[in-house]
Formats: sequence, C-alpha cells, structure tokens
Amino acid sequence: MHTSDLRFQVQNLTRVEGEGSLHLTVRDGQVSEARLQIFEAPRYFEALVVGRTPNEVLDIVSRICGICPVAYQMSAVHAFEDLFGVEVEPATRALRRLLYCAEWIESHALHIYLLHAPDFLGYPSAVELARDHRQLVTDGLRLKQIGNQLLALLGGRAIHPVSVRVGGWSRAPRRAQLTAFVPALHEALQLARATVDVALTLTPPEFEREPRLVALHHPGEYPMNEGRIVSDRGLNLPAQSWPEVFHEVQVPWSNALQARDDSGLPYLLGPAARIVLDHDQLHPLAREALESSGALESIRRNPYRSIVARGIELVQAAADALDIVEAYRPPEAPAVTWEPRPGVAAWATEAPRGLLFHRYEVGEDGLVAAATIVPPTSQNQAAIEADIALFAPRVLGLPMDEATRRLEQLIRAYDPCISCATHFLDLSIDGVPA
Repeated sequence: MHTSDLRFQVQNLTRVEGEGSLHLTVRDGQVSEARLQIFEAPRYFEALVVGRTPNEVLDIVSRICGICPVAYQMSAVHAFEDLFGVEVEPATRALRRLLYCAEWIESHALHIYLLHAPDFLGYPSAVELARDHRQLVTDGLRLKQIGNQLLALLGGRAIHPVSVRVGGWSRAPRRAQLTAFVPALHEALQLARATVDVALTLTPPEFEREPRLVALHHPGEYPMNEGRIVSDRGLNLPAQSWPEVFHEVQVPWSNALQARDDSGLPYLLGPAARIVLDHDQLHPLAREALESSGALESIRRNPYRSIVARGIELVQAAADALDIVEAYRPPEAPAVTWEPRPGVAAWATEAPRGLLFHRYEVGEDGLVAAATIVPPTSQNQAAIEADIALFAPRVLGLPMDEATRRLEQLIRAYDPCISCATHFLDLSIDGVPA
C-alpha cells in the first residue's frame, strides 16, 4: 500500500445497526476525502406523522428504532406538552426518567459487550468472543435483559413501548410492581460497575483529537429528558431552539442528512460529550466510578474511550433507576387532561447515542401538519468522517484486513444507529488516476 493515490472502500460495515459503507481517497499518504455512506432508503417517518394526533405520533415515532424507541417518544411527548402547556405530576416525570434509564441500560449493554468489545479483544463477533469469554458475554446479555424487562414493565413491551401518552401514561405501574424489580436493579448496578472495570482494561489505539462537544445540561440532574443545549465552546440555548444554531445539509454520498452548526463545522454528541460536559451532575456512584477511572481527559480526546463513558453511564442509569423506584409513589391519575393548540412543538432529549431533536407544526385542528426529526447519528456523521480522515493514515500501511478492522472499530466507537441489520464486510483498494 505504498501507492501515492489510493481508493479505500469498505463495502458493508459490520456490527452497526444498519447498512453503510466507508470510502476513502488517499493522495500522497493523506486522506483527501472520507465518506461514511448511508445508502438505506429513506423511511419517511416525518411524512407518516402528518395528519396524526399527538398521541398517534408517539406510537409512530417509537417505530423508528428498535434499540432506542423511548428516545423518540420522549422528545415528541415533551415537545407537545411544552406547546400545549401541560404540567405532569412529579411521579409521571420520574417514571419517564425511569423508562429512559431502562433504554440506556439495554442500549449501552448491547453496544459495549456485543458490538464494540470484540474489537478490543480481537474477535470478529460476539459469537466468537463468547467461546473464550463466556462470562463476559453472559454479563452483557443479563444487563440488556434487565433493561428490556424494565422497559416492558413500564411501557407495555420491551420493543416499541405503547404506554406513553401526552399528559402522562395510558397506565401507571403500582408501587409493588416496581419494588419487586429492586433486586434486578441492584444486580444491574453491580454489573455496571464491573463493566467500567472491564472497559478500563481494553487498550484503545493511540489517537487523540480536539472534538467540538454538544449535549444537554440540566442544573439538577444528569441530562436525559430535559435541559438546555450546551457545548464546550460556550453555546447555551433552550432545547426548543436547536434550529437557531444547527442546520441539516444533504451530501451527495449519503441518503442521511448531516448536521452542522453555524460555523459549518462538525460536532460530537453522545456519551463522551455528556460525560465531559455534565460530569458534575452524575449520580454519586457514577461520579465515583469516573473519578476512580481517571479517564475524563482520555474520554474527551480519544473516541475509542467512549466505551468507558458508556460504562459510566450504565452505572448512572442503574443507580438513578434504583433511586426512582425506591422513592416512587403512583401519580393520582395516569394522565392529566389537556387540550391541543396550534403552533410549533419542539424539544430535544438525550438518546443513548446523543441529542435527538424533534419539531412539529400543529394546526388549528390539533393534527400535525409538518415534522422534522434529527437523530444523533445524522448529527455525528460528519464528526465520524473527520475522525476517520485524521486516523486513516496511521493504518494504511497495514494488511488490508487489519486496516479495515481498525477503521470499523473507530466507526463502532460512535455506535452509529443506521437501522437494524448486520452484514459481512467486503473491502477493495484501487489506484486513483492522477
């Protein structure tokens, strides 16, 4: 691979949710172009919700993703309630955070143990990893199971929950139902702490850069459902105001829109951004795990250390969930009454992979007239490409299979959620005409 001009193509990325590929153009040992190509067909959810009631929207948007349906429901329900002036009971607010904790647990466990850990330990998949490290995979599956069981308890089912409604819930759980789940949450907390220890033993490639970080910030808690949009460059604006600073662009090589801020530069969302910007708001047990790790600066600078950030957020979600369950008293009614009003409903919450923004135009008839949904992966796509362009020259002298594995590992550090599919990898390198 000493040719001055090369084209480096990963036809199908493995161990990511969905179908995508990577294309690099290398000239004189430098990457002149890095393209993360997302070629799945558009799914038209923004059109599917037009003409629907707000509660119908909640059920529809949860179908966008089987891994993080709660994130889509939460961004939507908060947007509508903000527009309609709905104030929910404190118990309802706590239950929604608990539902989000369940999603963080199952999503982070899936990524850490089944999608990313095989990269660090030299295995092509979690199946091969389980042959030599059975307990490691078993622990990851148990964590995911606990998250899914809590999702089912609160949401009616583990995938695409159905109980969230504007003003509250279709039904609220009894206290006894939640307290019966306390032993499982204690087990999750124990496994989450062990996950941080495991993540810290995984040696990342030596690679550092200066990312531009964006996340929600809440003055009283680690951000999930509520907060202002902040950055490490001084940004601070209401969650509803995402379009005032950020915008989407269409690039010719991807079916997914990308996002930029007003400077036109990429930015990073997700666990690493949240840990760096919001570590002071971590649960005491999660803060202890972070401080003991000494990993804060490496989480900020090295994308491969996002696996440690996810481990710390597993501790956060499990500990937070325990506190909520132990303090829970059912709301007086499953939902408060509300009336629709015309206007713009907008909100952002923190999906496992980062900030998720929703915007809906509601007509005089109370139905949705237009919708914009900006998922984390489309916002992170440009940052992934920028990191690949910086890192790729380090691996282009390696054998083709190893170079491919290293580049895929970098992409998987972001846990990009394209959709739910896995394919084999096919790599080709061709000379580029001068």
